[in-house]
Amino acid sequence: MPRNEAINTNSVVGDRPDLLITTHGSDWYFAVCAIMGISTIAFMGLALTKPQTHRMFHYITAGITAVACIAYFSMGADLGQVPIQAEFVRPGSSAVAAAGTREIFYARYIDWAITTPLLLLDLMLTAGIPLPTILITLLADEIMIVCGLIGALTRTTYKWGFWAFGTAAFLYVVYNLIWDGRKHANTLGGEPKKTFNMCGIWLIFLWFLYPIAWGLSEGANVIHPDSEAIFYGVLDIMAKPIFGALLIWGHRNINPTQLGLRIRESKQTSEKFNSGTSGGVNAPDGVTGTNGQNAAAATTTTTATNGQNV
Repeated sequence: MPRNEAINTNSVVGDRPDLLITTHGSDWYFAVCAIMGISTIAFMGLALTKPQTHRMFHYITAGITAVACIAYFSMGADLGQVPIQAEFVRPGSSAVAAAGTREIFYARYIDWAITTPLLLLDLMLTAGIPLPTILITLLADEIMIVCGLIGALTRTTYKWGFWAFGTAAFLYVVYNLIWDGRKHANTLGGEPKKTFNMCGIWLIFLWFLYPIAWGLSEGANVIHPDSEAIFYGVLDIMAKPIFGALLIWGHRNINPTQLGLRIRESKQTSEKFNSGTSGGVNAPDGVTGTNGQNAAAATTTTTATNGQNV
């Protein structure tokens, strides 16, 4: 098996941090990259087994793992990083006068800035949460990620101020999921409620561990970058491919119309569908009936129900 030479190949003389990943850390990052890539192919393959109107959650989830795959390739190659002066001397380090510089992967935060809103979108659409609540929750999530990045790049104790701002934004996200999300999921009931509760509890539990990982690595410089790679990598595997598998499994019996989602079929598919109905009214996905009036009544009922949820 060929030796991993990514770190040596991509090293820049005079720009290398004092504390950086070793070949073991690079190997782990590439392994996670492979897991993300395989998961992306699997989610896209599963999407092809569904009608086009039922593929939204497959595509969102595949997008999450695809972006993560690219980010982990970058980190495995020791790219997308910058040396930052650490605030604290690592325990057991021989350096006493200064903490030295630590490798900070900004590629990780680019990944999170794209994938964490998509994770939340998966959850909030499952619960049928209204658009205004979705938007403010996604904004809070972006604030959380940006604060984490700025804090990681800060060389002084002020980094903990950004950690506090990011944690506050995170708690607001959790509040919206637990309060509004659970309320709307309970209104929908059935499979949407079950899927939201299962995936929501899983994701919230994992996300509570990320601020701890940040504090031990980018924040307090306690653990080695290789240990940081393992900590974040395990969390990302559980929060992306495993979360995605649970979500897609939960959506196997959920029709988008149950969630208030109106996704049009292609013209050809619509004509084929409408040829089997009478009355000239298009029936929405998942609504069966013998005439157009039944389809229209089902649409009206679903719309009224969603209006009460808002």
